[in-house]
Amino acid sequence: MLLIWGFGTGWFARPLLGLAQRGYEQTIPPSFAPRTAIILMGGGTDRRQGTLVPKHDSMTRIAAVALLYRQCRDAGASCRVILSGGDPEHHGQAEADNYAPYVLARGVPSADLTRENTSYNTYENARNVAAILGNAHDSALIVVTSAYHMRRSLRAFEAFGYEPQPYVSNVRSTPMTVIPRFWNFVNSELALHELIGLARFYVWRWLHLY
Repeated sequence: MLLIWGFGTGWFARPLLGLAQRGYEQTIPPSFAPRTAIILMGGGTDRRQGTLVPKHDSMTRIAAVALLYRQCRDAGASCRVILSGGDPEHHGQAEADNYAPYVLARGVPSADLTRENTSYNTYENARNVAAILGNAHDSALIVVTSAYHMRRSLRAFEAFGYEPQPYVSNVRSTPMTVIPRFWNFVNSELALHELIGLARFYVWRWLHLY
């Protein structure tokens, strides 16, 4: 009961989330190159009133990608957006396919939009996007995701020889309370998922499985 109370009131959730987001608490404007690829990392979907929609964090990533695309074009660069995400939650539609209408509605033309809709985890996101980019690496690669997911995302792309620029779409906060809150449990789960996933990534890299 004490452990549950600690997670729900933020006493355990805050340090865990802080550890997961450390180094990515701020959004730093990226540098655009003549050829720039902007990668949106999938963040899940929810079914609301019978309709499958992007989760809250996914919507912030979508908004960030659209903003970056406009800034990239204003800089005179050749820009494209790659949506990366399959259907790991088995909701019946890939994340990339679900997000695409929202990205198009925010001004990204279909000619500059590519869907990578078969990956089931962060490592597969990077692997499948690398296959799309091919040997001719874009001169700038920008990875857009939430702060808690950024470190694992960057490590995955680095495993395929890329040096992506991070663009943090949102940073989560954990309030300290006396009464447990649902939001704190969600933050605890996200932080633990990322920290365990990052540790597993390093172990698998050490074992040459990645």
